Amino acid sequence: MAVHEIPERATMPVTGLVNTYAYGTEALAHGTEALHATGVRWLARLGAWLRGEAVFAQLIRFALVGGLSNVGYILLFLALYGGGPQLANLAGSIVSTALANEMHRRLTFQAADRVRWYTAQLEGGALALAGLAITSAGLAILEVIEPGMGGIAEAIAVLGITAAVGTMRFLTLRLWVF
Repeated sequence: MAVHEIPERATMPVTGLVNTYAYGTEALAHGTEALHATGVRWLARLGAWLRGEAVFAQLIRFALVGGLSNVGYILLFLALYGGGPQLANLAGSIVSTALANEMHRRLTFQAADRVRWYTAQLEGGALALAGLAITSAGLAILEVIEPGMGGIAEAIAVLGITAAVGTMRFLTLRLWVF
């Protein structure tokens, strides 16, 4: 039947409509279950990969631990700020570094059975001090080269320096400490 031959009021029988609807919802239901099962399998494989020894998986865990330790630092800094910013900074740095070192030992590099707590704190702490020295020196050099640079420019510079230090810290922890 050509388009011009379709009657003006063409209708579909109600049973045909009901069957079409039933088939569609059944297919949708099975499709949803299949999609859900696929999603669960995919998440399980992703989780297994993230817990594995792949370098990129360790880098992701390293970044997550670093982010969490930064949140801990900020919370401790704010809690102790009444005693002065230097005390708050010192306490926040020590506690967040110790926690980060332990999380790196246990989670990031899964080295709890290979590396003792004291060794991780000593070597990880030394790396943190080296990172602090590098960022401080970088800021001092920027102040000499470009005095009055401004807060936003200095913050961007600190982010760049910190990213470089973080990369060196990850590689050093991975290759030397853990």
